[in-house]
Amino acid sequence: MQISDLPYPDPGVPDARSGPRFLVWLGRGQLGGQLQSLGWGMVHFGGVAGLPYAVGLGVEAVVEHDGARLLRVGALLLLLGVAISLGDNMLHRTAVTNWITAAARVQQLLARKTAELGSALTRRVAAGEVVAVSTGDVEKIGWFVEAVSRFLAAAFSVVLVCVGLLFYAPAIGVVVAIGIPVVALAVLPLLPRATQRADVQREKAGRATELASDTVAGLRVLRGIGGEELFLGRYREASQEVRAAAVRSARMWAVISAIQVVLPGALLITVVWYGSALVLDGRLTVGQLVAAFSAVATMLYPLRHFEEIAMAYSFSRPSAKRAARVLSLTRAAAGEAAGPAGGRG
Repeated sequence: MQISDLPYPDPGVPDARSGPRFLVWLGRGQLGGQLQSLGWGMVHFGGVAGLPYAVGLGVEAVVEHDGARLLRVGALLLLLGVAISLGDNMLHRTAVTNWITAAARVQQLLARKTAELGSALTRRVAAGEVVAVSTGDVEKIGWFVEAVSRFLAAAFSVVLVCVGLLFYAPAIGVVVAIGIPVVALAVLPLLPRATQRADVQREKAGRATELASDTVAGLRVLRGIGGEELFLGRYREASQEVRAAAVRSARMWAVISAIQVVLPGALLITVVWYGSALVLDGRLTVGQLVAAFSAVATMLYPLRHFEEIAMAYSFSRPSAKRAARVLSLTRAAAGEAAGPAGGRG
């Protein structure tokens, strides 16, 4: 599915039993786009992962005064540069396509459900919640769906660097192969708390949106009874609660971001210190040390996608839950009677 093909002729029948099931259903519905994004992501991140080895080989060629080898390394660097540039360009294109098509599918499903239920929808779900689901929630759901393939490609590059260093420079490769997974997984203990705070923020923001929508809908009545200030005060309190929840959530994500900077920096220092000792002992060449240093430095980029996928899932899970709740409604469940089974009219 391309953007030019939207809207979908038929958005399908969603799996609305839960938020995670709905996300899985969306991902399965666009496997072609996900595979394209994964393929271009592997080209891009594969080029990034190959840079450290090319730089290390170039340094060794300079040290050994091997001009022919240096030319071959230059051609390899040119090839890696083309792969990085082309892969990044196409990865961005396919990722945006996946995001827009996923969001469009959710919007079509919500529009179809709204038309199906009619006025019965707002008797079961607040009008403000419907607005929140069809606007902000759609964006967060699309973000997670398109981020999955980029995360898988980044994880592939991390594994490629670790395995490559184990064969290229085993003495220092063991340190990198142990350190990079530790850096990538170090934030896992903090994710449940970060997710919980994000859920609280999303819930409070939804309540504030519902209050604002209901207030606007009943503004004429409020003016008739002089209740504008009362509802303004309630919305002000709800808004401050949203702000406080957002600050608490941002603090936790700031801690996670700081860990993603501090730990790779510590690993980089360890690699330089230990690698320098190995070079002085003659167990490691200068080119291998440069390759190990470059590998750790370049891994800061793909490791960011580990944090992004965690954030995307944390923010999309409550959004998918709300969307699934709306999509699972039926006319009978929404308060519409199916009609009298018998008796007098």
